[in-house]
Amino acid sequence: MQTLTIIIADDHPLFRGALKQAVQGLPGKQVILEAGDFEAARRVARDNPEADLMLLDLAMPGVSGFSGLMSMRAEFTGLPIAIVSASDDGSTIRRALELGASGFISKSSGLDDIRAAVNAVLDGDIWAPDGHLPAAEEDSSVSELLERLRTLTPQQSRVLTMLGEGLLNKQIAYELSVSEATIKAHVSAILLKLNVDSRTQAVIKLGKINMPLVA
Repeated sequence: MQTLTIIIADDHPLFRGALKQAVQGLPGKQVILEAGDFEAARRVARDNPEADLMLLDLAMPGVSGFSGLMSMRAEFTGLPIAIVSASDDGSTIRRALELGASGFISKSSGLDDIRAAVNAVLDGDIWAPDGHLPAAEEDSSVSELLERLRTLTPQQSRVLTMLGEGLLNKQIAYELSVSEATIKAHVSAILLKLNVDSRTQAVIKLGKINMPLVA
């Protein structure tokens, strides 16, 4: 029987334990890897490219809101990511799914619902909580921004999230092991796709979807 490798990324040990208990109730054998902050989650994903799923908390130390999801989706394009969050309003669910999450699990879910969500995502489906169908985006400017963000390539998404972290072009180039000229080209493409004139405006745009979240 197939062994599943699942990364649980949440800064609350008790909730990591609840997720682990839910996952261990699935059929077959599981390898469960835990991370308590965003950088640890990234390291675990890099060290385990065979991972089948990441359960990612939206509000973790080291990242701001949806930037973490965007960064993970950009860096690990083949890794399904299900968001877990106490902020389970329709707008948050919608934005998470539109930015590439394979599912959304409310922290108020019971163990059976968490297992159902994990099973659905592992089967290639998209999961949203019952009774919490994604609501239509009320802010038309945010809706347009989400559309524009989806036009970014994975590398452009990574560069944008690093811009949001305040990194300079040379620092981003070092992190991504490319030339500074390549980063400048990416930044130019990002500005064009987001219809802004400067990197500061691009970061402000990114901040529009990174509203405060409940852990």
